[in-house]
Amino acid sequence: MWIKIAHTIIRYRLWLMILLALITAFMAYKAQELEVSYDYVEAVPSSDEDMVYYRQFKEQFGEDANLLAIGIKDSALYELDNFQKFKYFSNEVNKLPGVKYVLSLPDMQKLVKNTESKQFELQAVFPEIPDTQEGLDTLLQQANDLKFYSGQLVNPENGATFLIIAIEKGTLNSDKRQQLIPDIQQLGTSFSEITGIELHYAGIPFVRTIMNAKVQSELRIFLILSVIVTACILLLFFRSWDAVVFPLIIIGIMVVWSMGTLAIFNYDITVLSGLLPPIIVVIGIPNSVYLLNKYHQEYNRHGDKIKALTNIVEKIGLATLITNVTTAIGFLVLIFTDIVILEEFGLVAGLNILATFFVSIILIPSVFSYLPPPNSRQLKHLRFSLIDRLLTVLDLLVHRHKYRVMAGSIVIVLIFLYGMLKIDAVSFLVDDVPNDSKLKQDLAFFEDNFTGIMPLEVVIDTHQKRAISRVSTLQKVDNFEQFLAGQPSISQPISIVGFIKASRQAFYNNSPAFYSLPDNRDKAFVFRYLQNSQAQGLTSADSNAQSNESAQMDLLSNFSDSTGQKIRISLKIADIGSNEIKKLINNEIRPKAEEIFDGEDTEVIITGASLLFTKGNEFLIDNLLVSLLLAFCLIALIMAMLFGSFRMILISLVPNLIPLIVTAGVMGFVGIPLKPSTAIIFSIVFGISVDDSIHFLAKYRQELKLNKAFVPLAISKSLRETGTSMIYTSIILFFGFIIFAGSSFGGTMYLGILTSMTLLIAMFTNLTVLPALLMAFDNGKGLVKKHDQEIFHLIEHYDEFYQEDEDEEIDLNKLDRSDNGSTEEISDQNKK
Repeated sequence: MWIKIAHTIIRYRLWLMILLALITAFMAYKAQELEVSYDYVEAVPSSDEDMVYYRQFKEQFGEDANLLAIGIKDSALYELDNFQKFKYFSNEVNKLPGVKYVLSLPDMQKLVKNTESKQFELQAVFPEIPDTQEGLDTLLQQANDLKFYSGQLVNPENGATFLIIAIEKGTLNSDKRQQLIPDIQQLGTSFSEITGIELHYAGIPFVRTIMNAKVQSELRIFLILSVIVTACILLLFFRSWDAVVFPLIIIGIMVVWSMGTLAIFNYDITVLSGLLPPIIVVIGIPNSVYLLNKYHQEYNRHGDKIKALTNIVEKIGLATLITNVTTAIGFLVLIFTDIVILEEFGLVAGLNILATFFVSIILIPSVFSYLPPPNSRQLKHLRFSLIDRLLTVLDLLVHRHKYRVMAGSIVIVLIFLYGMLKIDAVSFLVDDVPNDSKLKQDLAFFEDNFTGIMPLEVVIDTHQKRAISRVSTLQKVDNFEQFLAGQPSISQPISIVGFIKASRQAFYNNSPAFYSLPDNRDKAFVFRYLQNSQAQGLTSADSNAQSNESAQMDLLSNFSDSTGQKIRISLKIADIGSNEIKKLINNEIRPKAEEIFDGEDTEVIITGASLLFTKGNEFLIDNLLVSLLLAFCLIALIMAMLFGSFRMILISLVPNLIPLIVTAGVMGFVGIPLKPSTAIIFSIVFGISVDDSIHFLAKYRQELKLNKAFVPLAISKSLRETGTSMIYTSIILFFGFIIFAGSSFGGTMYLGILTSMTLLIAMFTNLTVLPALLMAFDNGKGLVKKHDQEIFHLIEHYDEFYQEDEDEEIDLNKLDRSDNGSTEEISDQNKK
């Protein structure tokens, strides 16, 4: 089979290269249709009950994660000139396309009592900025007396304040956001330059935009670096520009194909799929390394270029295919996570890794058939003294100390298993950002001055219409809100209760002492004013406040449903981590809600982006661990098909499990948490690392047959021949992934460090533990007699796909070679 494939590739090499060029052109054309996704990545499946309710919540009450906040803590803000500029800044932000509304201290509105119409009206606290500091101070005192805003827009203890900027949904989930956020920052920079007042930015829209832009910028840099690093290592090993340029052309083709595949499936570019180009660069190179190294070995053996090129397909074609399949499995198992972003990434990556095999197996023999044969300088790497000495040491080690190697491996596994038990699974809403970054410092500002900025929502469903008009219900909700406000990581709640308190304060001419729920004496008056306001529509009593009326109404009208049976409580929470959020909700909030509303037909539902984040984080980790188990089972099944022996399955898998255990142990010892960005490493790395085992065992079985099942000699020859390629590919993979360690984001940095470390350990375990296990547990008698014919399992059949050099040669009589050694014609005949 493989001999026919080899001859077909050489015979039709020109047409095959033209076909690949046409496919690449088509993929490049399709890639132009790609768009960047700006949707919030939701890890929780759409069928999950919490996700179903969260979407119902957004339909009823509006988006909870569309607010951007700009914080200020500087007494200079309250100087007349600076406050005027602050108002101008707020108005200019409000004019930007994509901004729904802006709510800030200069735009603050209050409820006022209209005794003639018996209703409340909205009135601007700062209809105009006074001409004197004394006048401004008077208005600022009035603003401080409005308790509804206390702890919200203004921190009464230190004077810190912030702007709330609501972004329209169409802008939030499109590339318009990429322009809006910089425009807001530019206005903020101008304000800071004029006043000397520092601004702090936070909110999910801002964090997403800044992080996405930073990640995309880094990925472009990493793509360039991965190509440069790979090229340098190839040149160092092979001492030939041919061995650098054409493997890079192959991975360039695959990068185009991966982008084209995204477009064909109508996928957008996400933060995760943006990793595809540098990953394809790193993972796609080993194919070329194995093929080129085998080509040089074959040519060095007999000096015939065409024969060497056909032999590389015949001798390692199947092993290379299987290694691509196992690597692809590490990605394809992500399809079963039920998480859209992972499904898309896994499918596209897996398919293109499989395609990399076909492109490599076609282009390497085809291109090099036109090029001159390798010279002595280019073959020098076959006698690389440093690698030769290393392989000699490893060869002696597994022959003389196989049991010590295994014992040492057991000790290492036990130590790092203990470390693995220390792993903590936790993520943060603003994760992987350096502590000294402006983004993290700004988040700390909001947590210090306003408790937090991340959204958490509570819906109290009384299942009774007009429940919000009953004082008893409102009192229980008020008790619940006071409990929530007392939690150190939760901000002052906003709800209809606060609005009713503000209404009572307005009824008593905005005296701060009356900011409370109506009592039996005045509830009839307050509720009458509220009912009249609702019936006639709450409007602004001041024409200058009309532009901000929508902001006030949006904040105050979306806290109850139309029937009055549901009450929404909006909270802001500090970024305390997924574990602490879960404990807070399950151990504090839910029990308190049950205590307060005990005995009533009232349902308290906790939702919001923060809760979905926590649940999504757990769901991601659980699914990624299941993916690792699935990858392990599928690869074990492939090993079973290859070897047909449970003993050989264990022997082949153990060396690749050790690196995973060591990496998990390191994470536990040094405190690297298990989160989506680190959990995804294991299934991917396992699929890559097992490649070395397959190449080694394929060669080992060949050598067993050639050396009469003499295990020590078969292992020595296998180490010599496959060891060099294993070291080359491992070094390329190590340096290809280690460049990600330079990322400013923790997740990307850990991806680089942990993947590089795991693959390097896997190289040594496959060069030591694997042969040691074979020495100890394989007697080489895997050949059985049946009808006087030797029967092999699939991997043992592998060397029956071709005959060794002594048994088969290509008929070169009809080959017309030019001076540079290129082949003009290949005969259809083979000498048997």
